[in-house]
Amino acid sequence: MTDLTQELQARGLIEQSSAEPAKILSERRTVYLGIDPTADSMHAGNLLGILLMKRLADEGHKLVLLIGGGTGMIGDPKEKGERPLQDVRAIAHNKKAIRKQIQRILGRRVKVVDNADWLLKLKLLDFLRDIGKHFTVNELVKRDIIKRRLATENESISYTEFAYGLLQGYDYLVLNQRYGVDLQIGASDQWTNILSGVELIRRKLGREAYALVTPLVTDASGKKFGKSEGNAVWLDPEKTSPYAFYQFWLNQPDDLVGTYLKFFTFLSPIEIDLLVEMHLRNPGKRDAQKTLAREVTALVHGKEAARRAETVSETLFGDRELGTLAYDERATLLAEAPSLNVVVGLPIVDALTEGGLASSKGDARRLIEGKGVTLNNMPVTIPDEVLAGMHFTNGLALLRKGKRLCVLTLQ
Repeated sequence: MTDLTQELQARGLIEQSSAEPAKILSERRTVYLGIDPTADSMHAGNLLGILLMKRLADEGHKLVLLIGGGTGMIGDPKEKGERPLQDVRAIAHNKKAIRKQIQRILGRRVKVVDNADWLLKLKLLDFLRDIGKHFTVNELVKRDIIKRRLATENESISYTEFAYGLLQGYDYLVLNQRYGVDLQIGASDQWTNILSGVELIRRKLGREAYALVTPLVTDASGKKFGKSEGNAVWLDPEKTSPYAFYQFWLNQPDDLVGTYLKFFTFLSPIEIDLLVEMHLRNPGKRDAQKTLAREVTALVHGKEAARRAETVSETLFGDRELGTLAYDERATLLAEAPSLNVVVGLPIVDALTEGGLASSKGDARRLIEGKGVTLNNMPVTIPDEVLAGMHFTNGLALLRKGKRLCVLTLQ
């Protein structure tokens, strides 16, 4: 188990823990992660915890994934405003979708439970007497989000949100009693809620349970990955396609790619360090970003979807030829890239305007004269040039202005 501790620490995956990580991981644990069904898909912000579960399962720990069918009816406090309350049908739909996603990544090694099974049966007075008495208001108002909300002008917090931490602590107690769960993991913004469960188990049962949290994953602007920030990248391929998912990771900045490789891939830390070193020598090749995108897309959507996304990306933005695309890759390209249906003999200036790459024919001519247009990666130099059959391979051609592009499909 010490090897696992060293691995997690080398990857920067342990932000805080209720005891020394080596002590926590020195025995086989039953580990739980909670996710509220506030949407019909998980997102990239959930992925770090899920992959930590996978790492723990690979080392022999048991997994319990709690879907918050009960807590999801309330919603945990967020930075601004209260979450809209969801109806029962929406929650039921979301629970099914999340269960399916979890099992696709973790397989049959995870036991999925729903806290609605016990929270909906709670009697208020019994809960206040047996659980509420173990929490003080003094302690609750010191929690980061609650404290910030109370200190912000024109903000308040409802009793419903205020009580969320009690319910999460109670979940840990129930899971400990029913399934022997003795380690809860989550992101660092859940630290105080998770500690509530640790302390409740100690007080009620006289047992030792543990908490371990990962860093809060943020994007290049410092915003956390998630729905509330408006930058969600969904794990559902219908909401964020495998190609768009691949592009998200491919476009990560140089200063974050090494961290994300350690967080989100199963490459060894030594492999990652070598890859980052090579990337620093030639950042223009973006080998580190390509590896990150390939590995994470394969984990979430499968190797075939990752391969297809990479091939299409190399065709649109690299030096791969259109004629090499297989049928499924061609379909992905047409689904993801702007496209225009054209005929042989159409002037290229018309294709530029109709494809949205130029504002007018005059603008299109100026772009061509300024050597700013390529057709199949070859410069267009004649403003009056027309599209010919030789420009198309399997009915496709690639027209580009700078970083913007349009796929031309032959009628």
